[in-house]
Amino acid sequence: MRRKRERKRRKKGTAKKMATTVAILLADGFETIEALAPIDVLTRGEADVVRVSCMEDKTVLSAQGIPVVCDTQLSDINLEDVDCLIIPGGMEGVNNLRKTAGVKEELERRMENDELTCAICAGPMLLAELDLLENRKATVYPGCDTDFPDGVRPKENGVYTDGNLITASGPAFALPFGFEIAKAVLGEETAKSLAEGMLA
Repeated sequence: MRRKRERKRRKKGTAKKMATTVAILLADGFETIEALAPIDVLTRGEADVVRVSCMEDKTVLSAQGIPVVCDTQLSDINLEDVDCLIIPGGMEGVNNLRKTAGVKEELERRMENDELTCAICAGPMLLAELDLLENRKATVYPGCDTDFPDGVRPKENGVYTDGNLITASGPAFALPFGFEIAKAVLGEETAKSLAEGMLA
C-alpha cells in the first residue's frame, strides 16, 4: 500500500514538473480579454500560471475597469525561473509596463536566450522598441508597428509563432493566442483537446 502511494506521488510529481510555469505581467490599463483568455486556456491545461502585478498593489485594473487580483508582485518573483512570459495589450497597460523597472531588461534577456516570450495587441511594441524583432516574424495591433523593422509584420492579422516568439494582433485573437501558447508549453495534443473542449 505504501509503495503504491509512493508510486502515485512520484507520478504526480513528474506531471507537476512537466507543467510549465507561465507568468503574465499585468499593469493598470491592460486589455481584459487579452490577459484572461490565455490565463483561462492555460489554467484549464494545468499549467502553473502566475499573475504578476507591475503596480504598487496586487489588484490591477483592466482597461475596462475590471479588477484582477494578482498572485504576486514583480519585485517578489524571479522571472528567470519562468518558462513562458506573456505581455497583454491595452495601450495604457503597455505604457505602464514600459515605465516599470526590470520589464525591458527581462524582455531583452529572454529574447537573447531564446526563452518563450508572448505578446498580443500593443504588447509587441515593447519588443520592437528594444530592437528585438529584427529578422523575425511578429504581428501587432494595426498602426502600432511604427518601430517594426521592414518585413517583420505579416499583412494579415492573426497569431504568429516564430521560434521562441508568439505574437497576436488584438482582442479577437485572444483565445487563439492562448491555444498557441498552450501548444508551445503543454504540447499540440493538449492544446487541441483544450480547443475542442471549449468548442473553439
